Amino acid sequence: MPDNSAQDLDLTFLYEIADGSDEFVVESIDMLLQQAPEMLNSIDQALQSTDWPTAAASAHKLKPSMGFFGMLISQGLLQEVELLCKAGGQEPEQIKAKYTQAKDLIENNLSELSRIKAEKEAGN
Repeated sequence: MPDNSAQDLDLTFLYEIADGSDEFVVESIDMLLQQAPEMLNSIDQALQSTDWPTAAASAHKLKPSMGFFGMLISQGLLQEVELLCKAGGQEPEQIKAKYTQAKDLIENNLSELSRIKAEKEAGN
């Protein structure tokens, strides 16, 4: 599987709204580093128990953060997971495949964001 994480992380928007504030960038990254694993875990558990409404709701909650960090591939995959779950989970294998793809990308991006956060903190 090709590594799409390089194309799935674009911090242009974050840097624009940070307006030069490394502190804002660090706080924003920190928030995502805390919330994303919790939301992924929630989706994981919901998919395992075929709780489609919860999986859809958790995917929906995580989506805006993906856009904020320029993680558009992940955001699109979460959108598909959400819609498939809202449709009643009739294609569980497809849902799990798309979710796994999104999760792998997001986890790679979180590692990169941790590195960026550490760099910014070291620069302060």
